[in-house]
Amino acid sequence: MYLVAGLGNPGREYEMTRHNIGFITIDYLADKYNVKVNKLKYKALYGETRIGSEKVLLIKPQTYMNNSGESLMDFVNFFKVPIENLIVISDDVSLDYGRIRVRGRGSAGGHNGLKSIIYLLNSDSFPRVKIGVGAPEHDMVNHVLGRFPKEKMPAMEDAVERAMGAVEEIINKGVPSAMNKFNGTGK
Repeated sequence: MYLVAGLGNPGREYEMTRHNIGFITIDYLADKYNVKVNKLKYKALYGETRIGSEKVLLIKPQTYMNNSGESLMDFVNFFKVPIENLIVISDDVSLDYGRIRVRGRGSAGGHNGLKSIIYLLNSDSFPRVKIGVGAPEHDMVNHVLGRFPKEKMPAMEDAVERAMGAVEEIINKGVPSAMNKFNGTGK
């Protein structure tokens, strides 16, 4: 079993913001696999599907970004999922728009959602798919809570498609295969 969690903030005011690229990716995966992410458990919306031969829960924590670990800790503990079977999708301001980076483990890199998950799970050994949202010109908060510029939308849609492919690759063939196939690709 795998847990695939897209990070973001709940509420209409945060839809289509840079910080919600994880939620957006979960929505694309849900569309592809014809599953509704509308069940509520452990402070998250989730839906169940299969990717390859694996049962997969698609999860959108509703705790706001900075407390994402609260929800994911409960899912990991309840379903007794090995930490390496938790895949987290998040935004990354250190990557250019449209780039993705797959990692098998690592630090939070200043991302508060990842910090919360690492702290509450007491481990950084979970795979993550980071989607580049560009560096802020001025204020970090306004940048990540801002919407994508129109001219960046094609690159972001392509990045979400590749992030979905990376998640599928991790589940079907492992993190090293996903890193080889998807790191360094994109705009």
